[in-house]
Amino acid sequence: MNDSRFELLIPGEHAPERRREALGRRVLPPSLTSHREAAHHYQPDPDLVDAVNVALAVGAPLLLTGEPGTGKTQVAHYLAWYFGLEDKLFPLFVRSTTTAEDLLYHFDAVAYLHAANDPGRRGERVEKKDFVEPGPLWKAYRAGGPAVVLLDEIDKAPRDFPNDLLNVLDQHEFLVAETGETVRRPTGSPPPVVVITSNSERRLPEPFLRRCIFHHIELTEDLMRRAVAARAGDFPDLPEPVREAAIGRFLELRGRDLRKKPATAELLVWLTVLSAHGGVGVEELEGPLRELPALSVLVKDREDLDLLG
Repeated sequence: MNDSRFELLIPGEHAPERRREALGRRVLPPSLTSHREAAHHYQPDPDLVDAVNVALAVGAPLLLTGEPGTGKTQVAHYLAWYFGLEDKLFPLFVRSTTTAEDLLYHFDAVAYLHAANDPGRRGERVEKKDFVEPGPLWKAYRAGGPAVVLLDEIDKAPRDFPNDLLNVLDQHEFLVAETGETVRRPTGSPPPVVVITSNSERRLPEPFLRRCIFHHIELTEDLMRRAVAARAGDFPDLPEPVREAAIGRFLELRGRDLRKKPATAELLVWLTVLSAHGGVGVEELEGPLRELPALSVLVKDREDLDLLG
């Protein structure tokens, strides 16, 4: 598999100008690198559709769990695309230091102190409100109609984070402590669609769970095949027999007792890579799992590699 369209690094062939030009010509499928571009390919199963409709009907947050790579984050982008709200999707990517306040607003205390003590602004009134930046939920309230808020990977946050959100998500109002302003969802405006994802790394508090509509995305063969069919345009040079053989080996790999099993996201990338290689045949997928082409896309753990022999 030495197709020059894909093999950009070939030790022993040192031609920097030509190789740099080839590197600059790389074209990645838009749906592979952008949730927004991939949104219209998303294939929700009937149970997910039911959970979404329930959440929309009662105005409750939709909590999605499932192993990484099963498309939880993509649901928010799919809903934004479906309802024509791509420019009204406001995400919060949760980290270990994230607090509930980050969903609401950010007060730049350092910039405020610098301004308040700036000799050049002596005599000038420095307002705290000028250093307040609205967060995703506040932006959703300002959207002037329906909006989507994404809280991605909430299980990464400190333990108190979910409970700190309860009143805000229930009452749709909060206080900006630095200015004394109360921010509310505009009267008559629908609540934003709130999508919360979790990789189930730890259990979320019961009071928080009670306020959410819950759905677990299970990676089934049917779900995987529908995702592959929807994204077939990303691997145009992969004939159906080769694609079927690749799916079979992928399922075999998932059947192994791996610490980190590949999910739909890895499968789509792998098929895209095989297509980009060009000339991949069924016979090249029939050997030991350890010898599968581009295995680095599927297996991300050294112990899992050792397990494959």
